[in-house]
Amino acid sequence: MDDHDVDAYAKLLRRVNSPRVVVDNDACEHATVIQVDTVKRQGALLEVVQVLTDLNLAITKAYMSSDGVWFMNVFYVTDDHGNKIRDEGVFNCIEKALESDACMVNSTGKILLSKDHNLIELTGTDRPGLLSEVCAVLTDLRCNVVNAEIWAHNARAAAVIHITDQSTGTAIEDPRKLSLIKKLLYNVLKDHGDFRTPIVSISAPGEIHTGRRLHQMMFAARDFERPDSEIDGSVRPDVTVLDCPGRDYTVVTATSIDRPKLLFDTVCTLTDMQYLVFHGAVVTDGKKSYQEYYIRHVDGFPTSSEAERQRVIECIQAAIERRASEGLQLELFTDDHFGLLSYITRILRENGLWAKSAEISTRNGKAKHNYIVTDVSGNPVDPKTIFLIHQQMGQTVLQVKGNLSVPPKFPQETSRSFLFRGLFRCPSFQNFGLS
Repeated sequence: MDDHDVDAYAKLLRRVNSPRVVVDNDACEHATVIQVDTVKRQGALLEVVQVLTDLNLAITKAYMSSDGVWFMNVFYVTDDHGNKIRDEGVFNCIEKALESDACMVNSTGKILLSKDHNLIELTGTDRPGLLSEVCAVLTDLRCNVVNAEIWAHNARAAAVIHITDQSTGTAIEDPRKLSLIKKLLYNVLKDHGDFRTPIVSISAPGEIHTGRRLHQMMFAARDFERPDSEIDGSVRPDVTVLDCPGRDYTVVTATSIDRPKLLFDTVCTLTDMQYLVFHGAVVTDGKKSYQEYYIRHVDGFPTSSEAERQRVIECIQAAIERRASEGLQLELFTDDHFGLLSYITRILRENGLWAKSAEISTRNGKAKHNYIVTDVSGNPVDPKTIFLIHQQMGQTVLQVKGNLSVPPKFPQETSRSFLFRGLFRCPSFQNFGLS
């Protein structure tokens, strides 16, 4: 069989085994029901959840189950305003994305394939003013930030940044300039009091999903580890990992505050830790979320030790917390110009604000920035500080999302009875006909 025949056979297999998508707007009063059947393989669930998440669909409930070689998923979704999905274009986009090899949706700037950008990835120790210093270096070197996303968790920070040469508007090709950018960013990230070495890489962008890449970078930086000296007593997501006797599964449950992209963050982490989800369920009530998964390692075995189970707990907690930074959310929408990001982050730093996360996008001459900030001690922002920032920015449009106070913490009581009464309690599996 020559190469042409191999390619044709591979395409035939993809067509025969392509995901089956069924959309039902009548089955549920408050949500659109999307059923997706795919071949069971590592990463298949993540691909489906990633597509729905990148289309900004809110997943209010989900059920997953494998049967032989097939994996069956049912998702209850709404738009940002809690309404059913009526746009046929969204359904077509879902089908097209799932049938493609990449399974990626370029709906919100999360994936950039342009060869006109350079991709910078940074990992280091978080501290107040770090984002401002990084942006200042890029501005001084005449680098224009096109898009960027920055996460900080457990004293670690990671960033994915797309830049262009300010003079040409295209990717930087001069190896000396790229080497200088890398050197100066490394110096900014270097913390002489930290034994962990910062990581700086610059490359041409390929197919990258920013959210998943940031999870991988934070995982590699071991942000899930919390030394006893750094445990602050705050309430964390309630995660349990237990054996399922007689079924050779490990049962993972997670109870937390509900938020956008929560399901993606959890499934992404399980996938990157080389676990397969065989059955699962997610139920939310708008404020709280309950997730339950029946998993095995890709080698076919459940977790084998208490140390492995503890590691899963820590990693799932970290995955839930990374995107849920506590602080005040600021949103800026204004005309884009060179140096804007450096200017904004400098103002935040000079007014004693610590950017815990940031998401930057530019399009058609407009810039949209989202920040979550605290004061330099990690405490709530003083309303007077926001007033001063408004005065400094002049005509720049800055909105405060939510109240100038600390977001509510999840209560100590994490009873699951209000959401999920034994749908998957071992060893019955009645709801999937596996008893």
